[in-house]
Amino acid sequence: MLSDFNQRTRDIFRLIVDEFLETGNPSGSRTISQRLSTSISPATIRNVMSDLEELRLIYAPHTSAGRLPTEHGLRLYVDGIMQIGSLSSDERASIESECLTTGRSMQEMYEKAGSLLSGLSSCVSMVISPKYNKPVKQIQFLPLEQNRVLVIMVLQDGVVENRIMTTPQNLDQSTLDAATEYLNRRMVGKTLSEIRDNILFDIHHHKTNLDRLTVNLVEQGLIVAVDTAAGGNIIVRGQSHLLSDAHEMGNLEKAREILTLLEEEENMIKVLDLVSAGDGVQIFIGSENRFFDRPAWSTIFSPYRDETGRMIGAVGVIGPTRLNYARIVPIVDFTSQIMTKMTGIPHFEKT
Repeated sequence: MLSDFNQRTRDIFRLIVDEFLETGNPSGSRTISQRLSTSISPATIRNVMSDLEELRLIYAPHTSAGRLPTEHGLRLYVDGIMQIGSLSSDERASIESECLTTGRSMQEMYEKAGSLLSGLSSCVSMVISPKYNKPVKQIQFLPLEQNRVLVIMVLQDGVVENRIMTTPQNLDQSTLDAATEYLNRRMVGKTLSEIRDNILFDIHHHKTNLDRLTVNLVEQGLIVAVDTAAGGNIIVRGQSHLLSDAHEMGNLEKAREILTLLEEEENMIKVLDLVSAGDGVQIFIGSENRFFDRPAWSTIFSPYRDETGRMIGAVGVIGPTRLNYARIVPIVDFTSQIMTKMTGIPHFEKT
């Protein structure tokens, strides 16, 4: 569509969107005429605005008001007119040094990334760090008191997960050792989803050469391990930004709904599915994001990957549709690059 616009139409459309993104205010013909580099009469500008309105790129919020961009108009602007900014070397160095500080657990690093992303963008930030599909390095069963067993699972990236499970009876060390040895022989270097069905097939078809107590322990331990690895983690920071924007827009209830949606694990997985469909930073304006489809809000997400290139999480921000897209896109992009870098550094979760 932009290729059909003459330069005058492009300039007028750009000024309308720029004013909205900067102040949230509609633009009238006289205001635009004062900001144009060439002399164009307000009447001519109104004719151009009428054409843009027929194309559903702008609209009048009130009869006598200026014009605001529609969702469609914002999408056209973001895809065809907007020039992406860049981070300064100091900003890049600050993000990298803060996130990659040694001695922190992965959880602390995720939290720091979320806080930095929120602070730099002045938006509510999300860091999604699912643990599923990570290769297992080691699993071990250790006895505790009162029919309880400690399951220790070390993932290939160095993250350690501990879980306690209850068994029908006290198990001796030989049973725990046999279950540990059996699982480690089959699981090391593979993801739980890759090996789970094979192990269960062997058990159900009596191909394990293990006694019944050990088989029960392997089954139960496998369930605990899978549940542990599949449990994602979502970190939300900067909620005050969202509430502040909503208060200014007179839309506090919608903001509270969004904050509730952000905390729900089901939506976290849906967001991951959404961003996995594309590469790099993805911008969803208003109802384009079917999971946070609120007309007045936009989301910007970027996936991050492990050392094999597999997507394991995402980072992003949520804010009003008049976000400073040109500023925030490089922030989200660089943060996702740092998150990818983080996955190759061995860290141990605190238990």
